[in-house]
Amino acid sequence: MLKKIIFAVAALVASISFAFADVDVNKADQAALDGVKGIGPAKSKAILAERTKGGNFKDWADFESRVKGIGEKNAIKLSDAGLTVNGQAKPVANTKADVKSDNTANAKTNTSVKATTK
Repeated sequence: MLKKIIFAVAALVASISFAFADVDVNKADQAALDGVKGIGPAKSKAILAERTKGGNFKDWADFESRVKGIGEKNAIKLSDAGLTVNGQAKPVANTKADVKSDNTANAKTNTSVKATTK
């Protein structure tokens, strides 16, 4: 009985780790691409067709420019779901909101520095 419980727990852990495994767009087959949340059969076919036509994707920018329907926002979602390009997750650039909050924080810091130096 104990062996069955241990086996069941081991199988559960293995399946969970497999579910969160990264899928490299340059190595994956259609089934692996379909397993990524946000990619269905039509999108995986488009990815494979573009990869066959133009070769491996160099980076995320190349992937976004070559596959119709994959833009910045969609690429971020796919990366968060486990898709990689050459083993790399999509780097998240500063958004306008991030830049604005950074500028606000800098302005507050500069104001407090001025107030303390007087």
